[in-house]
Formats: sequence, structure tokens, C-alpha cells
Amino acid sequence: MGTAAPAGHPATAVPHAAPGGDAGHRTTPAPHTAAGASAPGANPAVPGPHAASGGHATGVGPPHPTAPHAPTAHASNATPGTGSPGAPAHPAAADPHPPAPSAHTAPAGDAASADRSAPSPGAPAQAGAAPTGAQGAPVRGQPAASAAPPAGVRLDRRAPAEGAGGGDDYPLQAPDPRVAAEPAAVCVACRAGRVDDDGYCENCGHAQPRERDHMEQECGPVAAVSDRGLRHHRNEDAFAVGTTALPDGSPVSVAVVCDGVSSATRPDEASLAASRAANASLLDALPRGTHPQQAMHEAILAASEAVNALAGEQPAEADEHAPQQNAPACTIVGAVVTAGLLVVGWVGDSRAYWIPVDRSPAVRLTEDDSWAAQMVAAGLMGEAEAYADHRAHAITGWLGADAYELEPHTAAFKPDRPGVVVVCTDGLWNYAESADEMAEAVPADAAARPLHAARVLVGHALDGGGHDNVTVALVPFPAVPQGAGSA
Repeated sequence: MGTAAPAGHPATAVPHAAPGGDAGHRTTPAPHTAAGASAPGANPAVPGPHAASGGHATGVGPPHPTAPHAPTAHASNATPGTGSPGAPAHPAAADPHPPAPSAHTAPAGDAASADRSAPSPGAPAQAGAAPTGAQGAPVRGQPAASAAPPAGVRLDRRAPAEGAGGGDDYPLQAPDPRVAAEPAAVCVACRAGRVDDDGYCENCGHAQPRERDHMEQECGPVAAVSDRGLRHHRNEDAFAVGTTALPDGSPVSVAVVCDGVSSATRPDEASLAASRAANASLLDALPRGTHPQQAMHEAILAASEAVNALAGEQPAEADEHAPQQNAPACTIVGAVVTAGLLVVGWVGDSRAYWIPVDRSPAVRLTEDDSWAAQMVAAGLMGEAEAYADHRAHAITGWLGADAYELEPHTAAFKPDRPGVVVVCTDGLWNYAESADEMAEAVPADAAARPLHAARVLVGHALDGGGHDNVTVALVPFPAVPQGAGSA
């Protein structure tokens, strides 16, 4: 039995263009409309009449800068000659033959220096305070060093060391050498202004990059990349990838991609919660022997519960009148690849594509829960006309507390040749909608270099305009023995 072994590159933030982008919307499609055409081997249920739309508005800003630590003055060692509390002080006897003044003689009035001139009889050769016990009292049999009585507060005197006691000065705590002063964050745009606590430059007002603006991860043979795009001010997409093993020891790869519904509240949190919950569910169920298609169904339900839980965290004013209205929501698509079996599952309009290595006909494995898909399935519009309509991306299925009815779609395939599964949000497939267009955009070595291929696909979307957040995960499908079924 294997365990999950995700290992990814840390997320990196990169500067982008000024904030912008349009918000999404929810549209209620006509009731009793048939669902879109099924993917090969899939049988998606017909979405209900309660629909929502999913555009993607997105906000940028780095972690809040930490105020620098103010340096503190160093506290000096104890003034030689200062006794411990409660210890009797014995003034030193006057020297009948005082030495002549020299360049090293302390000036008159410097009590600290004067105390050093005459140690008590019997004191150690080293000048300073008398030897003390555990509580700072003089050691029995040895007199305390002489101490000059204080004469008021002296601002030019050094403070006694901690625990030495006595002294009328104001001791200052020494700085902690383990803490270094942190410089204030500087704007990535103008390189001059300071970044405030909200993540905006005080000089030019430019929003600073956030951690989720650009993320990359590679886990075994699986890789994923997510980018904020060029028009939105934050990234509302999220992904999760991982690897584990089936009970027989054969490897299995998992990829989940989610797209937050921008017309809902906290869409970025919804997508993150859903992707993490689905990934964790898959990596837990598969090693226990759960069939991959059943595991995918359960993972989508787990993702739905994670998003629903966010609705319970809404501010009081948000759910005062309609607790389920505008609740956090997102779409989801996932893929599980084992030896000889490919399983996909989805809700919404995020997609999965099958791209064979030999570039034999590529296939789209999912069917959108969207207004456009319903129009095509009902025969009311052609595919090109429907997806050119401004209502095309109005979704009829999503994860969220305000979803009318959750109907996870799953499908299983047995490809007869090696290839790669592309799991992505509409931020990518808007620029490579058909299976042939996607196959043309995928690099020829995608199965061998999935992270590189994912970067290329994100770049393809950015070069096309980057109007939305872009997220893609690539899961290579290995060669299978002869005689396996075909997709």
C-alpha cells in the first residue's frame, strides 16, 4: 500500500498588469432543457433549472510587510565596585601617594572610573565586583569591593548589569541578536514607494503580487501550473496533484482543478477548499481499494462539503436576509490515472482532454454544465453559435451551498496507447476549445516533460489575451499491454 507523496515547487509571485477585468454573472437557463452531449463513455445527468453563471473576477497584493525592529541600546556590564543589594560597602582607604595623572586616567567626577582605582584589601587581582554566591551576596571570608555612594542620576554613567543590583541609572535591554530588522517592502512597479498593509503602493497605488498569482507544482509524473492572467486582479483558480499506489502496488496519479465563481463571495477560498478536499479524499480512498470511479464520485462530494462549510462562515450581514444567496461556489474537474484505466469527474465547465502521444484523434472527456451546452443538446443552436453567445459561460452546475442539486459526473476510459490527460479551467480552453486545437497547443514531449508542457499551455492562454485565470494540470498516461480496451 502506498502513501501520498506530493512534492511541489513553492509558489512564486510575479508582477502583472494593473487590476482590471469584468465580473462574472449567474444566469438561470430555461427549465427542462436537456444536458449537453456526453463525453465518450460518460453519461452526465441533465442539470436542473436553477442555474448560476461563473465568470472570474480576480486582487493582488503581497504579504503584509512587517515593521522593522527598532534597535535598542546595549546595556553594559556592571559598574566595577558596585556591591550587591544588602551587602555592606567599605570605602577604600586613601592612597597617601596617588599616581600622577596620565592619558588613561578617568576625568574627575566619573564615579565608574574612580571605583576602579582601589580594590579592597584581599580582593582578587582582577578589578571588578567582589566574588558572589548564587544570590549575589559576598563570598564568606572575602570583603566586598568598594563602592562609591551614588549621587543622584547620572546620564553619563553606564547601567549595572542585569542581576547586579544597585545603581540609579535607567537600564536598557540589549537587542536580541537573533532578530534582524526587516526592510520595508518596496513596490514592484515604481521601485520607490512603500507597500502598505493592504498590499498597495503608497506612491503609485499599484497592487502588489500575491502568492497565488502564479503557482507551479510537480509531483512524480504529474505537474500543474496556475496563473492570474492579464486582466484580473487575483487568482480564483486552484489545483491539487498527488501520487499514491493501489493495494496491488501499482502507481496511481491524481489531479484536481477548480475554478471559483466570481459572482459568488470568496471564490478563491471556495476553489482552494474544494481542490484540497477532493485530492485528500482520492489519496485516502484509492490505497484502500476503492474503485477509481467510485473514489472520484466520493471526492466530488467531499469537495462540495468543503465549499458548503464556507457558507457557514459568512459575515452576519451577508446572511441576514438570505443565508444561501451568493454563497461561495466553484467548478471542479479531476482525473485519476492508473495502469490501463483513466477516470474523470466534474461539475461545471472546467474540462479534461485526452491527447494521445501519436496525435491520433484527441477527445474531450467532459461535457460542460453550461447554458451553451444545453442549447447545443436541445438542438436550438450549433456549437459555434452557442459558444460565441455572451451567455455561453453561464454555468448550470457548481459546488456551493446555493447549488440546486449536486450531480457529480464521472466517466471511465481504457485508452489503448500512451498519451496525456489535460485537466484545465476555461481560462485555457477558451483559447483551445476543440480537442484538435488543444492537441495542437500541447507540446509533443508533454508526457515526458509535463511541467514544461503545462507552462507552455499557460503561455498559450496569456499570448491569446489572458482574459481569465489560467490553470492546467497534465497527467501522463503510460503505455498499456496489448489487448487493453480503447477509449
